[in-house]
Amino acid sequence: MTDANFDFEDEAVEDQPHTKNPVRARMRELEAENKRKDELLAQASQAQRELAFLKAGVNSENPMAKYFIKAYDGELETEAIRKAAQEANLIQQQTQQVQQVVSQERNAWSRIGAAVTANETSEAPVDYVERIKKAKSPDEVMQLLAQARQEAEHL
Repeated sequence: MTDANFDFEDEAVEDQPHTKNPVRARMRELEAENKRKDELLAQASQAQRELAFLKAGVNSENPMAKYFIKAYDGELETEAIRKAAQEANLIQQQTQQVQQVVSQERNAWSRIGAAVTANETSEAPVDYVERIKKAKSPDEVMQLLAQARQEAEHL
């Protein structure tokens, strides 16, 4: 009986892997995997942060914006970032931008409307060259030039 037990112990020693401590080896694998996941999480967090600033309208190429992005520690919501960036004068307020766009579009529509109605008028076009030649004073010439400019702007 002692021979049978002896053979069994030899088989158990041969079945073990060549590592000294398999538990420690597995712990090292898990630690390395955990480290990789932490790095990926940090990269994802950084990408999410950059996306939040881009959505808020902060130009990351601006040198002042780089410092702002690095130092910002508030909420990563678009409105909170936009408000902080406006306070830091990195972006214009939305109302100013909207007003500029609205005024540009209004001017464009008025020019289009004037161009459309220009063909519908029954008046003959004014010959400013002839009127300037017939002008009797420099003030009259200046008035005619102002009228011509105004008419040119509305086309």
